[in-house]
Amino acid sequence: MPPFSSFLILIINTIMTKPLVVFVVLILSLIVCSSSATNYIVGDSSGWDISSDLDTWLIGKSFKVGDVLVFQYSSFHSVAEVTKENFDGCNTSNVLDSNKNGNTTFPLSKPGDRYFVCGNRLHCLGGMKLHVNVENDASPAAAPEAGPSSSPSSKSKNPSVVPSFAFSNYVGWDSLVLVTLGLLSLALQIV
Repeated sequence: MPPFSSFLILIINTIMTKPLVVFVVLILSLIVCSSSATNYIVGDSSGWDISSDLDTWLIGKSFKVGDVLVFQYSSFHSVAEVTKENFDGCNTSNVLDSNKNGNTTFPLSKPGDRYFVCGNRLHCLGGMKLHVNVENDASPAAAPEAGPSSSPSSKSKNPSVVPSFAFSNYVGWDSLVLVTLGLLSLALQIV
């Protein structure tokens, strides 16, 4: 008998004889696969900088409620969230929120358009501004309602998206099945 058939028979036997183990494994799978957010490092390894091609950086990205924008920048820059009108005119004197410590996060806590500019108007006019459209996410987890948070700058060659099972925004059936099978086989080895 092929090894895969033996594995399937073992799984079916376990389901029939140990329903509590199967139930616990399924619950753990759902907990592990529940999603909360994706952290996007604005500008990839270039960070939030006048040299970053933010239009290219946006290509292929879909922002959902619960995601987080991470702005990493030098002391020559800052980041401010502004209205559409202030975004279009690079008005940096009337901002919704701003920070200049080098590492700022903005949780995307509700759907709609969000606008960010560098606090230096000349940098903004040079293209250092970002518009994202946040789509509603049907997943059970959402971002906290807190405002931007900051920590010391650690600008480095970070990827655009920080991967982690806790920060995944989409979990397909294939992922759920793989995690369930993995946990089930682990449970079978323990029992």
